[in-house]
Amino acid sequence: MVEGTVYKYKLDFYYQQTLMYLVTFILYAVVRGSILEDRFSFVFQDPIVYIIALFFAVSVVVLILNLWRGRRLLVTSEKLVFHSRHRERVFPVADIEWMHIGKERLVRTAGRFQQISIKMKGRSMPIRIRVGRYERDRELVADMEVIAAHVPRRHKRRFRLR
Repeated sequence: MVEGTVYKYKLDFYYQQTLMYLVTFILYAVVRGSILEDRFSFVFQDPIVYIIALFFAVSVVVLILNLWRGRRLLVTSEKLVFHSRHRERVFPVADIEWMHIGKERLVRTAGRFQQISIKMKGRSMPIRIRVGRYERDRELVADMEVIAAHVPRRHKRRFRLR
């Protein structure tokens, strides 16, 4: 593992969503608009135009906010750092109670590794890292496997009948 590897949060979905709404807006405008005497006139009275424009505006705002947040994950052999513009959370590897690299039960997407669960000492809920949300996901899993080799694995759940 390279000391201090940084993984950026993926924004592909937000770019695709914004582009999809823009294309929908343009196509609907072309279909609903009319060409009279070599001029194109746009119909503003159509409520669907306002709905599509609202979706496009919201997707642009969400994209800009996610760009502004600048989310990153820094993985070193001593700590995991979740960094954003206003907050930085540091989790030392020495405080990891157990770690599990595997699939998420409720989500059915492709890929062998979908989620990394990390139970920290002193925290009731495990930290969940969804691997597909970060760039270079295979490298992230490889770095996490190096860390997982030094910490205990999660115990299998056993169901008891009373």
